[in-house]
Amino acid sequence: MILYHGSNQRVTQIDLTKSRPAKDFGKAFYLSEKREQAIEMAQFKAETFGGSVIINEFEFDESALAAPDIKFFRFDSYTEEWARFVLANRSSNVTNHDYDIVFGPIANDKIGRQIFNFQSGYIDFDTFIKRIQYPEGITFQWAFCTEKAIQKLHSL
Repeated sequence: MILYHGSNQRVTQIDLTKSRPAKDFGKAFYLSEKREQAIEMAQFKAETFGGSVIINEFEFDESALAAPDIKFFRFDSYTEEWARFVLANRSSNVTNHDYDIVFGPIANDKIGRQIFNFQSGYIDFDTFIKRIQYPEGITFQWAFCTEKAIQKLHSL
């Protein structure tokens, strides 16, 4: 499959040390199966940090997900388990799992405010789950969290 990474720069070598912590699935290299989603991210990065809209393309052989040396976790929808996983990773500068690759829904861009509201007791967990869902409908992301996982990506 082809996966896309939207950025304001060409990615010639993936460096996980440049990835930011406290993201949905922790510190990782994030990609999408949808080119349009990568374009939106690239536009945001270019507007925020300068530079041009660049779509980096990678080939990924899904059979790697069944390899005994790859630890893979998948969320197929917005669930309580997904929300708790995202909350744990977004609330810490440390990745709170040991998966090589994680696949699942993207949380709403306004998640920081909702974490504050939940942790302060202003909303219950059911409300938290509803509010952190992506407003335009469910959209998925791939997170390559380890060097072992990164080796499974091939730049096009």
